[in-house]
Amino acid sequence: MKTTTSIAAAASALAAAALLATAPSAAKEASAPKERCYGVALKGKNDCAAGPGTSCAGTSTVDYQGNAWKYVDAGTCVRMGGSLTPREGNARPVPKRS
Repeated sequence: MKTTTSIAAAASALAAAALLATAPSAAKEASAPKERCYGVALKGKNDCAAGPGTSCAGTSTVDYQGNAWKYVDAGTCVRMGGSLTPREGNARPVPKRS
């Protein structure tokens, strides 16, 4: 019985240590600057702005809808083929090579 309790305590301590080890990176990610990137969201996965007659998040009707945006890390939108302003159509984004 005592051995089982010790193993359970060790497993709990290990799980807590793993959780604490990942917490700082998650906090850093959440505070990273973001920008609105138009034309990269999949159908129903936009963060907002999907044109006339839509209410906001999750309302894009097609993949890569040009007037629907998704938050992305600052500086990555244009590289992934998106636009910082609304665009016409719903063509699949073409990533830019650096």
